[in-house]
Amino acid sequence: MNQLPEGLAEFVARSGWAGAQIEPLPGDASFRRYFRLRRTGGESAMLMHAPPPHEDPSPFLHVAGWLNGNGMRAPAILAAEPEAGWVLTEDFGNDRMRDWLDLNPADERAAYEAAVEALVALHRLPPGPFAPYDMAVYAREAALFTEWYCPAQGLDVDAAAYAAAWEEVLAPLLERQSPGVTVLRDYHAENIMLLDGKADAPQGLIDFQDALVGHPAYDLVSLLQDARRDVAEDLETAMLLHYAQHAGVADEDFLADYARLGAQRNAKIVGIFTRLNARDGKPKYLSMIPRVWAALERDLAHPALGPVADWFDANIPASLRFAHGAFG
Repeated sequence: MNQLPEGLAEFVARSGWAGAQIEPLPGDASFRRYFRLRRTGGESAMLMHAPPPHEDPSPFLHVAGWLNGNGMRAPAILAAEPEAGWVLTEDFGNDRMRDWLDLNPADERAAYEAAVEALVALHRLPPGPFAPYDMAVYAREAALFTEWYCPAQGLDVDAAAYAAAWEEVLAPLLERQSPGVTVLRDYHAENIMLLDGKADAPQGLIDFQDALVGHPAYDLVSLLQDARRDVAEDLETAMLLHYAQHAGVADEDFLADYARLGAQRNAKIVGIFTRLNARDGKPKYLSMIPRVWAALERDLAHPALGPVADWFDANIPASLRFAHGAFG
């Protein structure tokens, strides 16, 4: 993976960055690769290679254009050849919220307040021109748990009853997510850039190419039940209140929907992390499953999750639950 992708130098030259220093950067759970370009004068840019057929950068370009056109802070697009998987963007720097908080833990609350307020600003906009986060999508995502995690644990489970339980649990939520808001779907501390290097800095957004139109609680769950970073339960509660106060949402239905989407997302992530190990040879994600499982258990305890919680009780042994999550 240290070898530069074929065609990189040519695209860089066509984009006006010939002769720039090229620095490979760590990737994510996808097939995308990232590079930082540096000119002699210190100017820099970010290069994303999202190669077909595994990746398509067109959705990223579409969502970035909408976000920037509506006052949000996605990276500016400097050049793009989506058919070949190349995108050159503004460089947001190195201050990812997660990394920054590792060095500045005392400012955790301020950073999360800023991240919540960025969501409030996004939710005040009309929903973007994106596909709906409908029952079919919710069900397909939730099914990743029974498709990947359960077989990996040698469990023979009732997948049909699992799907039916989710449909029963999510039906009330669907009635409340119209007309909906733009849902970035992976809004958490590794995908938020602090552009001025301080806790209350503007929130630079990345990794939003899968945006849909859905429920405002989804990205809150993504932020506050972070699969990759511990968020204390008292901070989660405080940030839910912070969102409610700024967004004018203060009813029990919203909290119930937050739990519904938390359980759905966390079940999906357990399945995805298992798949990343089994199919893609990326075992590092297994170590995150206990954190995700612990959040899933808290969500399942909400009365709105009754049918799904009953399914877990009937199908998943206690030895694999309650923050143990499995895989050791």
